[in-house]
Parts: sequence; structure tokens; C-alpha cells
Amino acid sequence: MIVTFTANPSLDRTVALPGPLERGEVQRAVSVSQESGGKGVNVSRALVASGLESLAVLPGADSDPVLAGLREQSVPFASLPIGEPLRTNVALTEPGGVTTKINEPGPQLDADQQEALIKLLLESAHNASWVVLAGSLPPGFPAGFYATVARRLRAAANGTAPRIAVDSSGAPLAAVLTDDGDGTTPGSGKPDLLKPNAEELAELAAAAGFASATADELEADPVAAATAAAAVVRAGVGAVLATLGSKGAVLVTADGAWLATHPPVTAVSTVGAGDSALAGYLLAHGQGAAPADCLRQAVAHGAAAASLPGSTVPAVSQTTPDAVTITALRKD
Repeated sequence: MIVTFTANPSLDRTVALPGPLERGEVQRAVSVSQESGGKGVNVSRALVASGLESLAVLPGADSDPVLAGLREQSVPFASLPIGEPLRTNVALTEPGGVTTKINEPGPQLDADQQEALIKLLLESAHNASWVVLAGSLPPGFPAGFYATVARRLRAAANGTAPRIAVDSSGAPLAAVLTDDGDGTTPGSGKPDLLKPNAEELAELAAAAGFASATADELEADPVAAATAAAAVVRAGVGAVLATLGSKGAVLVTADGAWLATHPPVTAVSTVGAGDSALAGYLLAHGQGAAPADCLRQAVAHGAAAASLPGSTVPAVSQTTPDAVTITALRKD
């Protein structure tokens, strides 16, 4: 089973516009949709859509619209009531897939609630093959929260810890890379897999002491992206799956580096495409696929998600992994 942990889930509303966004003007929407969201929630939704067992761990009252949406989609979850409604995020999509997102900060959880949320995850992750720590952190959370959670997952497992993936941004993402452990287990907060986009990869490479290129340069040059990701791997991360938008994705491990590209698709909405890519990787990994084929399924999932409206996630039957081209890269 794959457990996902979303500390700052959301109700994701997507408003489709008939043309380009016009600031300061009145525009009429073509359609409006909403889904239970947050990075980890989206990963669970994509896994369940493909018939895999997944459990989403998140805060929220049982009556919250986010949890009601998960029940409607038959996505199993474990939740911690916090006495406040979860946030609502809005995405404005233009023809061609250009997306503008407005994300609320989310409710503030005190120290006791943060601890209760960690304990809920530890209880839920028993016998999990992967635990995905994903998304932004609510106001008041320490930047090192995900690193702390990773250490506690490994300590609680007593030698049989699940693999840990992290998909976040900013300070919480940098903290898992620079984590030095708790004094007895150096690096125990570092994940087995990081899933950055190009902008986040540039930040990670800088945190790893590597003079990286800009996000635009990394998207345009997969060899540069692989070199930056290799610096992150050398800093103690097991693997880096870096999504590069329409340019595909690179996967870097200690043993190799690969680029995967998909033929162009008609982009409808890019919301959740990166989360779907991570789900595709985990799906293939659970089937024992080689690293390059895990990357293949990741890109197939991401491309399928971009072709769907709103934050709709694809089932594996909607993906086209045979259309993905894999190229081995040098990484230094």
C-alpha cells in the first residue's frame, strides 16, 4: 500500500476561461469544476483510479468538502479533525493549458495538532511500501517538518521502514535535503525520492552547493537538469524525478540518468500533472519496473493529466507509455 500525507489539503476549484485571462475585466467562465486536492491527495486519487491500494492521511473534519469529495471518489483516508475548514484553491485555465493558480494559506495548526497529525501518519503507515510527503505546509509549521516526519517514520519502523518520497517547494523542500539527522542517525530525514519541477530543482541544486542554471535553462537543457539532479543525489537523496513541463522529465539515481519525452498533447489544464507523474512512477515501481520504465510511466501519467480538464487525474488505462521515448544521459 502507498500512503500519502497532505498537511495542507484543499478543495481545488478550476475555472475554465474562453480566452486569455484579462486582468481588471469581467470574463464569463466556460465551465467550473472542483476536486479534493493537495499534492498527496492527488497522488492517492491517481493511484486509486488505477486500482492500486492507497490511503490519504490529512487534517480535516469528517464533514469537510475535501473529505466528502474523497468519499465520493472511493479514496480511503484517515483524517484528524482540527476545528477549522480546509482551504479552497482556485485555478484559472486558458485555452492551450495556461494556468493561473490562487492558493489560500490554509488553517493554522498548533503544536499539539501537528504532533497528533504525525502520530496518525505513523499509525496509518504500518506496512506501507511508500509514504509520500507532499505539498505546502500550513501556517505555523516548521520548515523542517517533513524531515522530522521522515526520521520518525524510519525510527518507528524498526528496520522495515517504507520508502519515502517528498514533493514540496521552498523551505520545506530545502530542509529535507540539508537535514543532518537527530544526532544519532545522520541524514535520516532525507527521502528516497524527490519530485521537483524545474524551478524547485534549481533551488535544490543551490542548496546542495551546486551552481545551477535557472529553471528555464533546466527545462531547455535536460543534460543540465540531470547534472543538477545528480548534485542533489550526491547530497544524500536516493533519486530525483524532475518534471520539466512539456519537455518531459529526467530521473537521476546513483546508477544513472535518463530523459523521457512524450509526443505533444493538447494541454487542457496542467493542475495536478506533476502529482500524476509521481503516481505513475510509484505505480511502475510497485510492479518491479526498472528505473527507466518507472520514468516512462511517470511521463505518460503527466501527459495524460495535462490533457484532462481541471484537476482530473488519469487512470493507467488513459496513459500511453509506449509513446514515451527514453534517452540515457550523462549526469556530470
